[in-house]
Amino acid sequence: MKERLKITCCAFLLFTLCISLFVLSACTPPEDKIYRKSKILMDTLITISAVSDSEDVAEAAIDRAFSEIEKIDGLLNFFSDKSEISKINKNAAVKAVKVSPETFEVIEKAIHASEKTNGAFDITIGPVISLWDFHKKIMPVDKAIKERLSLINYKNIKLDRKLHAVFLNKQGMLIDPGGIAKGYAADRAVEVMKKSGIKSGLVSIAGDIKAFGLRPDGKPWKIGIRNPRQKNKDDEIMATVDLSDMAISTSGDYERYFIADGKRYHHILNPKTGYPADGIMSVSVIAKEGAITDPFSTGIFILGPGKGIKLLEEMGIDGIIVDKDGKIHTTSKLRGKIEIKRNN
Repeated sequence: MKERLKITCCAFLLFTLCISLFVLSACTPPEDKIYRKSKILMDTLITISAVSDSEDVAEAAIDRAFSEIEKIDGLLNFFSDKSEISKINKNAAVKAVKVSPETFEVIEKAIHASEKTNGAFDITIGPVISLWDFHKKIMPVDKAIKERLSLINYKNIKLDRKLHAVFLNKQGMLIDPGGIAKGYAADRAVEVMKKSGIKSGLVSIAGDIKAFGLRPDGKPWKIGIRNPRQKNKDDEIMATVDLSDMAISTSGDYERYFIADGKRYHHILNPKTGYPADGIMSVSVIAKEGAITDPFSTGIFILGPGKGIKLLEEMGIDGIIVDKDGKIHTTSKLRGKIEIKRNN
């Protein structure tokens, strides 16, 4: 009798333990993980990361973000005949072109960057940009460059805010939003992900990155800043910075360039000369919006280290500049927040 009672009690305890484990397991929430997907869009590799406890939710949000980027690219693509930018360019000095809110917003933000940088960043650089071919190593003759410089002036863009219309004053003017489109697209992609229920993630479009929220371990996203004169694989990252709810854009003379007669010719052109800007190897700018960091990294590159750091400080924006001699300059607020791994 005692033996049967002992067995019954053991069975009851085992049953109770199994039920407890089941309830505990059912109450334990799924763990957050990082889900990633990459695609070629905007003529570059784009990687989107989403933190979620559901793979299906993360993938759906990432797919919506890619669709948004594709939409923005369709509106702003300088090389596509179907884009709104091309329509504006084709009607230069002919008529104003009504555009989408997105295209209008990009042009407004580009003009803001031009005003702040005193024209160092200028999306009307198109007439001169189109003369250069950095893939085929084609450098235009000086005469051709000088003939087109008069077409470069952001002040000749006229905006009608009521109609969302854009007019270019001079025939032959060309808007090229390449220096702001990727940062803006990253901003839009993040907004889409947030609306899809994602509280943390990362959008990386070449040198333009937008981070929001925290990683599953509760830490900010650690972003590497490329060494502009990388010598080997161990030398690839020059510095790292922690980001959360911020964007970072890097412009460098190593992205698209060729060497001719011992001189480096890169794609970051000075709107006032039509030639590649001198004095800097790379610029990284950190701010709330990619539509700010993208054009300002270009504008600061053209302004040079002294004027560049001064402007960033005045605007309360963080930045790191590597000058032509490899010396690193940072804004005061960034010191202590950035980890310098290697000086050039």
